[in-house]
Amino acid sequence: MTTLLLVTGSSGFVGRHLVKALVEDPRYGVCALVRRPPVDPVVGLDYQVLPDFSDLTPQHCAFNGVEAVIHLASRVHVMNETSLDPLDAFRQVNVAQTVLLARSAAEAGVKRFIFISSVKVNGGQTRPGQPFRETDTASPLDPYGVSKMEAEEALKVVASETGLDVVILRPVLVYGPGVKANFETMMRWVKKGVPLPLGAIRNLRSFVALDNLVSLILTCVEHPAAANQTFLVSDGDDVSTTDLLRRLAHALGAEARLIPVPAQMLSAAATLLGRRAFAQRLCGSLQVDISKARALLDWQPVISLDQGLDVTAQYFLGEKTE
Repeated sequence: MTTLLLVTGSSGFVGRHLVKALVEDPRYGVCALVRRPPVDPVVGLDYQVLPDFSDLTPQHCAFNGVEAVIHLASRVHVMNETSLDPLDAFRQVNVAQTVLLARSAAEAGVKRFIFISSVKVNGGQTRPGQPFRETDTASPLDPYGVSKMEAEEALKVVASETGLDVVILRPVLVYGPGVKANFETMMRWVKKGVPLPLGAIRNLRSFVALDNLVSLILTCVEHPAAANQTFLVSDGDDVSTTDLLRRLAHALGAEARLIPVPAQMLSAAATLLGRRAFAQRLCGSLQVDISKARALLDWQPVISLDQGLDVTAQYFLGEKTE
């Protein structure tokens, strides 16, 4: 029997990969919600264009037969913020719109609501060997993280009031084919052979491949033990920035030209240049413990970090040669 899923944010980085996997899986039917028609639609996918979730009433046809909603759409990090009140801007989308969607889904008879949150709810940094766990006190450091935390809290209220099963996933940095931002920048540096002062970084960071995140999402669609639970998600293989760059170089068929500059010196220089946050991401640790998903859901990452880097690198190389 086919399970019908409603996916928001289906044209985004994670969403596109997820709906493509769903279209190829005979166990699922999928209705994809988008704010505007995608430039490069997935073949065989039923898209519903909906600029605002306020139009998605319980009677909307998008809910017909839907058993679970996978909510990926959100306001993400804005590099050049123009809002006079960034927290309010994040709340309007990530909290208010999420709650509106969840309540409509519950009234329409949807059984489960899977919310893609963020590790930013836990915080921005860990000490090596002391990973974040789901039981840790939330400690978001920016408006995005605060909005995701508030959305989680609001969804728990909706669950208690309506009986809707709510599942919360907090991924770390997601990478895979088509990844952009800092991860793509690192690949570009390594492929060009740019000397990098990152040869002596002894931090530990968690990452999650697209395939692993999608695997856990689909596990949470079906698994009864996932109901009303929160899960952190990663590849389960934490690496230093130095090791990551070496592994990326291998995947790219390039040489990692890494200069062993002490992390303290890098941090001090970055602070002077006004790039302290960027240096923290390169030199600081951020680990998560995924033992809860392993134990409660019997879930395991479906690919390793090195396999994920290989797939990501091959896509990157293919793009650059076209």
